[in-house]
Amino acid sequence: MKLLGRIFCAVLLLAGISSIGLAQSDTAASDQSAKQDMKDAGHSTKRAAKKTGHKIKRGTKRATNKAARKTEHGAQKVEDKTQP
Repeated sequence: MKLLGRIFCAVLLLAGISSIGLAQSDTAASDQSAKQDMKDAGHSTKRAAKKTGHKIKRGTKRATNKAARKTEHGAQKVEDKTQP
């Protein structure tokens, strides 16, 4: 009976030590994962900023061209009204 108790304690101790080792290796993996998460967040931010910049550029171009067309249209109307 004493022998069985000692074996049980030894197995329990061995399992505890090995679980600590596994827990430490998981911590290293999660640190690596956190680092990769930060990199991915940085890349996503860069992509979003570039996409926003392109959209603003396109919108500005369209607004400028539309204003130029409307100005030309308005000038044409004024010219038509002043013609006898």
